[in-house]
Amino acid sequence: QVVESGGGLVQAGGSLRLSCAASGRTFSNYCMGWFRQAPGKEREFVAGINWSGDTKYSDSVKGRFTISRDNAKNTVYLQMNSLKPEDTAVYYCAAEIHGSTVIITTIYEYDYWGQGTQVTVSS
Repeated sequence: QVVESGGGLVQAGGSLRLSCAASGRTFSNYCMGWFRQAPGKEREFVAGINWSGDTKYSDSVKGRFTISRDNAKNTVYLQMNSLKPEDTAVYYCAAEIHGSTVIITTIYEYDYWGQGTQVTVSS
Protein backbone atom coordinates (compact mmCIF):
# COMPACT_ATOMS: atom_id res chain seq x y z
CA GLN A 1 0.00 0.00 0.00
CA VAL A 2 1.19 3.47 -0.89
CA VAL A 3 -0.36 6.61 0.63
CA GLU A 4 0.52 10.20 -0.28
CA SER A 5 -0.06 13.30 1.79
CA GLY A 6 0.96 16.94 1.90
CA GLY A 7 -0.69 18.47 -1.13
CA GLY A 8 -2.50 21.78 -1.06
CA LEU A 9 -2.80 25.28 -2.44
CA VAL A 10 0.26 27.51 -2.56
CA GLN A 11 1.22 30.74 -4.28
CA ALA A 12 3.80 30.80 -7.03
CA GLY A 13 7.29 30.83 -5.56
CA GLY A 14 6.18 28.93 -2.50
CA SER A 15 7.07 25.48 -1.22
CA LEU A 16 5.34 22.24 -0.33
CA ARG A 17 6.58 18.89 0.91
CA LEU A 18 4.81 15.73 -0.14
CA SER A 19 5.12 12.52 1.82
CA CYS A 20 4.55 8.95 0.71
CA ALA A 21 4.25 6.12 3.18
CA ALA A 22 4.67 2.61 1.83
CA SER A 23 4.01 -0.69 3.53
CA GLY A 24 6.33 -3.67 3.34
CA ARG A 25 9.22 -5.10 5.29
CA THR A 26 11.69 -4.52 2.47
CA PHE A 27 10.94 -0.86 1.79
CA SER A 28 14.65 -0.10 1.81
CA ASN A 29 14.96 -2.15 -1.40
CA TYR A 30 12.18 -0.36 -3.27
CA CYS A 31 12.67 2.05 -6.11
CA MET A 32 10.26 4.91 -5.42
CA GLY A 33 8.95 7.45 -7.86
CA TRP A 34 6.84 10.59 -7.99
CA PHE A 35 4.67 11.29 -11.01
CA ARG A 36 2.12 14.00 -11.76
CA GLN A 37 -0.88 14.39 -14.00
CA ALA A 38 -2.38 17.72 -15.00
CA PRO A 39 -5.91 17.95 -16.44
CA GLY A 40 -5.99 16.75 -20.03
CA LYS A 41 -2.40 15.57 -19.94
CA GLU A 42 -0.66 12.24 -19.54
CA ARG A 43 0.92 11.18 -16.29
CA GLU A 44 4.56 12.18 -16.30
CA PHE A 45 7.67 11.28 -14.33
CA VAL A 46 8.82 13.89 -11.82
CA ALA A 47 11.49 12.28 -9.62
CA GLY A 48 12.76 8.89 -8.53
CA ILE A 49 15.08 7.37 -5.95
CA ASN A 50 16.51 3.88 -5.83
CA TRP A 51 17.50 1.71 -2.89
CA SER A 52 20.99 3.18 -2.72
CA GLY A 53 19.78 6.76 -2.67
CA ASP A 54 20.55 7.68 -6.25
CA THR A 55 18.09 10.20 -7.61
CA LYS A 56 16.76 11.32 -10.97
CA TYR A 57 14.60 14.29 -11.95
CA SER A 58 12.69 15.48 -14.93
CA ASP A 59 14.17 18.54 -16.60
CA SER A 60 11.13 20.61 -15.64
CA VAL A 61 11.75 20.23 -11.90
CA LYS A 62 15.52 19.80 -11.70
CA GLY A 63 17.01 22.27 -9.25
CA ARG A 64 13.64 23.02 -7.63
CA PHE A 65 12.45 19.64 -6.34
CA THR A 66 14.28 17.19 -4.10
CA ILE A 67 13.35 13.56 -3.51
CA SER A 68 14.56 11.78 -0.40
CA ARG A 69 13.75 8.70 1.64
CA ASP A 70 13.69 7.66 5.27
CA ASN A 71 13.86 3.87 5.37
CA ALA A 72 13.27 3.78 9.13
CA LYS A 73 9.86 5.36 8.49
CA ASN A 74 9.10 3.61 5.19
CA THR A 75 8.58 7.05 3.72
CA VAL A 76 9.73 8.99 0.68
CA TYR A 77 9.47 12.76 0.40
CA LEU A 78 9.25 15.28 -2.38
CA GLN A 79 10.36 18.76 -1.36
CA MET A 80 9.04 21.24 -3.90
CA ASN A 81 10.47 24.76 -3.93
CA SER A 82 10.01 27.72 -6.25
CA LEU A 83 6.68 26.34 -7.34
CA LYS A 84 5.16 27.52 -10.60
CA PRO A 85 1.56 27.47 -11.84
CA GLU A 86 2.58 24.81 -14.35
CA ASP A 87 3.41 22.49 -11.44
CA THR A 88 -0.31 22.27 -10.71
CA ALA A 89 -1.33 18.61 -10.95
CA VAL A 90 -2.31 15.54 -9.02
CA TYR A 91 0.91 14.04 -7.69
CA TYR A 92 1.23 10.28 -7.41
CA CYS A 93 3.72 8.16 -5.53
CA ALA A 94 4.71 4.76 -6.90
CA ALA A 95 6.69 1.81 -5.62
CA GLU A 96 8.74 -0.76 -7.51
CA ILE A 97 9.33 -3.59 -5.07
CA HIS A 98 11.93 -5.73 -6.83
CA GLY A 99 14.96 -3.63 -6.02
CA SER A 100 15.67 -1.97 -9.33
CA THR A 101 19.01 -0.20 -9.34
CA VAL A 102 17.98 1.76 -12.40
CA ILE A 103 15.67 4.59 -11.47
CA ILE A 104 12.46 3.83 -13.30
CA THR A 105 10.80 6.64 -15.21
CA THR A 106 8.04 4.69 -16.97
CA ILE A 107 4.60 4.15 -15.46
CA TYR A 108 4.24 0.51 -16.35
CA GLU A 109 7.22 -0.76 -14.38
CA TYR A 110 5.92 0.36 -11.00
CA ASP A 111 4.02 -2.18 -8.93
CA TYR A 112 1.95 -0.05 -6.56
CA TRP A 113 0.45 3.42 -6.76
CA GLY A 114 -1.06 5.83 -4.29
CA GLN A 115 -4.37 7.58 -4.73
CA GLY A 116 -2.75 10.91 -5.53
CA THR A 117 -2.65 14.28 -3.81
CA GLN A 118 -3.64 17.59 -5.42
CA VAL A 119 -1.08 20.38 -5.71
CA THR A 120 -2.38 23.73 -6.90
CA VAL A 121 -0.07 26.67 -7.51
CA SER A 122 -1.74 30.03 -7.96
CA SER A 123 -0.18 32.86 -9.93
